[in-house]
Amino acid sequence: MRVREWDPRSASATEIHSLVEMVNVVMAADLPDDPPWRDVQVRDYLAETMPGERRITWIAEDDRLPEGEGEIFAHVNILLLGDIGVLEVLVRPHLRRRGLGRQLVAMAARRAYLEGFSSIGVEAIGGTTAIPFYEALGFEREYVETRSVLNLDSVDWLALGAMATGISSGYRIEYHPGGPPDSLLDAYAQAKAEAQHDDDDLDLQPRSSDPQRLRDSLDTLHKRGLKPYIVLAIHEASGTVAGLTEVVVPAQHPERADQYDTIVVREHRGYGIDRAIKARMLFELRSAERGLRQVQTWNAQHNESMLKVNAELGYESDRDWFEYIADVSRLVQAMEP
Repeated sequence: MRVREWDPRSASATEIHSLVEMVNVVMAADLPDDPPWRDVQVRDYLAETMPGERRITWIAEDDRLPEGEGEIFAHVNILLLGDIGVLEVLVRPHLRRRGLGRQLVAMAARRAYLEGFSSIGVEAIGGTTAIPFYEALGFEREYVETRSVLNLDSVDWLALGAMATGISSGYRIEYHPGGPPDSLLDAYAQAKAEAQHDDDDLDLQPRSSDPQRLRDSLDTLHKRGLKPYIVLAIHEASGTVAGLTEVVVPAQHPERADQYDTIVVREHRGYGIDRAIKARMLFELRSAERGLRQVQTWNAQHNESMLKVNAELGYESDRDWFEYIADVSRLVQAMEP
């Protein structure tokens, strides 16, 4: 087996195909109900990052063939953003518990240390071997979310229609496929900034709360093959964004969309905005994405109001997702041979 640093930009088509096949084998073991990945814009998905951020990747491959021609057995990448490195490790199930995952984490941790980062964060899926793996390495649990999944073929569209029109007077709902218009970016950014003050998770995903970062974020989504859909609630008297919801449909698995932020600005809560914008989004997705079958969302366990809204829309709880963090210098020291 050969482990080497790997750049998806220059990777062969054979490597990209092998990586997708490996991802699907891992998902079949860990998330058997999730749709498999397609080999569509995978190179872009792996290569593109936000300005100021970098992703460093390694693969473990069959060393009986020249580089780029063998089967990929495992993959690790670390996204360097802000003051934290975000880790992702995938190992084929039949090669687990042999030290390969530990070797890959050690490589990524050493690079993060050399790059001057003090912390590494990682998401681990409940009910998988990732939980004991990261805890054994010394990662500490910081945050828990519950993933819920909505099957569009089971939606009560009549009830959903009532929710979509159930917003109080003085507000209007707008739909913006691809992202909000430039005229609303400032107000959109202001609503996003308020939400960050209410959020206590680890921010393991890039987030944007100023107009230029929002432009960069939307541009990066499109480059990675992730199509955003936005529904806004506008306070008509002030023209401000009172609420927003974002859903992204990935080219890599267009049967299942990802819910991103849903935000209702504090002073506009209690007017039915959350239900209305999320219900409207589902109607728009049904029309725009004919192949879409499901939408998945993640919510903090203490966010009872949004969990209630999602339940009313038809989402069903799936499993917990855990965010872990580790001190880089301690992790490197602990993993030295």
